[in-house]
Amino acid sequence: MSDSEITRRQLLVGGALVGAACVTGAATLHDGELGAPPRTIKGAVPWREGTADVPPMAQGTAYRFFTAGEQAFIEPAIDRLIPPDDTGPSASQANVHVFLDHQLAGAFGRGDHFYLGGPWPKGTPEQGYQSRLSPAQLYRAAIPAVEAYVRDQHAGKTFREIGAAEQDVVLRALESGEAKLSGADGKSFFDMFLQNVLEGYFSDPIYGGNKDMAAWKMIGFPGAHYDYREWVSRHGERVPYLTVGIKGRPGWSQG
Repeated sequence: MSDSEITRRQLLVGGALVGAACVTGAATLHDGELGAPPRTIKGAVPWREGTADVPPMAQGTAYRFFTAGEQAFIEPAIDRLIPPDDTGPSASQANVHVFLDHQLAGAFGRGDHFYLGGPWPKGTPEQGYQSRLSPAQLYRAAIPAVEAYVRDQHAGKTFREIGAAEQDVVLRALESGEAKLSGADGKSFFDMFLQNVLEGYFSDPIYGGNKDMAAWKMIGFPGAHYDYREWVSRHGERVPYLTVGIKGRPGWSQG
């Protein structure tokens, strides 16, 4: 293969941002590279190496961002949003907590792709996230505020210590905006939290969640295969491919 050619699979493994809407740090070109001609994929599509957000390829399951106190909220909370049942795994069984932790410890948590400058009006739902806080700062401010709200409502107990039904009440109060937190907007936090949990559950396992591609298998999505064009018009048919992520699957080789 010549230097000017690259397979689609190699592009996916090396540089594509696939799956979650969560963002990672964008690589920048060095001075003097801007005038270089773009390379091509099989001589067709112009592209320039280093301009795409590179998947973080999460390593391990150790916490990097959440403190022990924050973990005590996150772990039960994600399982109230996506509990286990006969259809599929819970959020924690799918390692969504690992996804959240690693994303908040990186470029997404820092808000590298967010505009965080003022002014900071309340805004409308259509305007999306409106805050001076980065995602990591929002989580860090909101979680202890939620725990303080729970203690006030439940005689000093923590979120983990109250029952599942009571946990659901707290989460619904955050979702509706009924829960008034000290130092954080409960609804803004819940909206981001729920979105991030869904991203972690259904994103490519390369980001740390969707353990064993269980969420994809649950919905019948075969994953990051080379070409689905033959299936575009075949509505309602199950695609008979083994599930595969960007990094492949057990027993898979590039060939």
